[in-house]
Amino acid sequence: MSQPLLTLDFLDTPTLPTPAVDAATHAHEPSGQVRVQAATRTGKSRKLYIESYGCQMNFSDSEIVSSILFEQGFDTTDQLDGADLVLLNTCSIREKAEQTVRMRLSQINSHKKRNPGLLVGVLGCMAERLKSKFLEEEKLVDLVVGPDAYRDLPQLIQQVDGGQKAVNVLLSREETYADITPVRLNSNGITAFISIMRGCDNMCSFCVVPFTRGRERSRDAHSIVQEARDLVAAGYKEVTLLGQNVDSYKWASEDGTESVNFAQLLERVALISPLLRVRFSTSHPKDITDEVLHTMARYDNICKYIHLPAQSGNSRVLALMNRTYDRPWYEERVRAIRRIMGEDCAISTDMIAGFCSETEEEHQDTLSLIDFVQYDMGYNFFYSERPGTLAARKLEDDIPLEVKKRRLQEVIDRQQLHARARYARMVGRVHQVLVEGRSKRSEEQLSGRNSQNQVVIFPRGTAQKGDYVNVLVTSTTGAALIGEIV
Repeated sequence: MSQPLLTLDFLDTPTLPTPAVDAATHAHEPSGQVRVQAATRTGKSRKLYIESYGCQMNFSDSEIVSSILFEQGFDTTDQLDGADLVLLNTCSIREKAEQTVRMRLSQINSHKKRNPGLLVGVLGCMAERLKSKFLEEEKLVDLVVGPDAYRDLPQLIQQVDGGQKAVNVLLSREETYADITPVRLNSNGITAFISIMRGCDNMCSFCVVPFTRGRERSRDAHSIVQEARDLVAAGYKEVTLLGQNVDSYKWASEDGTESVNFAQLLERVALISPLLRVRFSTSHPKDITDEVLHTMARYDNICKYIHLPAQSGNSRVLALMNRTYDRPWYEERVRAIRRIMGEDCAISTDMIAGFCSETEEEHQDTLSLIDFVQYDMGYNFFYSERPGTLAARKLEDDIPLEVKKRRLQEVIDRQQLHARARYARMVGRVHQVLVEGRSKRSEEQLSGRNSQNQVVIFPRGTAQKGDYVNVLVTSTTGAALIGEIV
């Protein structure tokens, strides 16, 4: 029997508008979804089953893993029954995320007892954080592979085939997988993600990413542009450039004759075709430059949407978080976006409620920052201490859970108030929408997104997936725009 696509919400509370009814999973979004890799049937001798947890970076990595193992004789399958190798590509951003993976591993191990030849492995951030603990203490898996060791998978699988356990969690300062063409098994054929860099040099005190994904490495700019060209040739209409902090992208040729920053890379990709939409995620408030904003304003096919995580509206709390900017700096960057990009440029954020020692007055500062920016979307959570982070080592997690939850709800309520208003101001306007497919609401409706990343739903008419259509928006649900083609 085919295993269903899991939709367990393992993060605390992603909030409106994350319109699950029709929206794609976006790069920055710490999604609660679990994605099962789609099937290929090319007659390979072994079957690979992958579940990917967490952010789009993990989903992108699973496409790289599928490509590596396809060359080693593995087709992919979307059914747990019949698989020879099961891989879980994991997330460590919240404790709840790891609990979900452990529960899933227990289920798979029950299945393995009935299928003793099955190999089970853990990939990604959780593999990097817990390393050999999976093999030695929990005995749940046969192999453990960190985010920079996927090229070693064929050798590790061979080792497991020989009756041994296998682990490689070495982090790299060079690995970008630039030469590997991802197998885009879960794509809609219209939108695709391109990884432009790996790792993170920002040591935010609450975050495990620098420890699980290593230091920043920027991918060769020519390989990125070529991947985007190949996608256009294959009929794709939109790419999202992915990185933990895209604004710090910086690539230089080995001979030192060429250097490319993020604004220049963005321009190179935009120039491939005026019919190719370009998005990116995620930006860091300390690094996003006016050069990037002017580049966005100059090209109509660069989408007018920026994910700019604030995390808190209070400067003292931001310092404890080691965010390396204060509230006035963040407000100045928002003013620059409005000045250069205009009021219609959508801005989204991440907010953490109840961080260590946060007072009620400081919580009110977060609410007032939401009022100042008037975000279009928000991904909001209460603080969850992660082992090994700077906050876990140096700060006391001293806010009671009930206070965290109450503050989080206040953040959500305030965010939703402004999101609904931002959506409402789009009513009565004509939007260019890229059709991504059928709406989940009805066979007679299509769904796509405008430049601001807002979901737009409209009657099918003669439009097809991949078309650009002009839609007059007539109403809003608060999480999606409703309209008709004009």
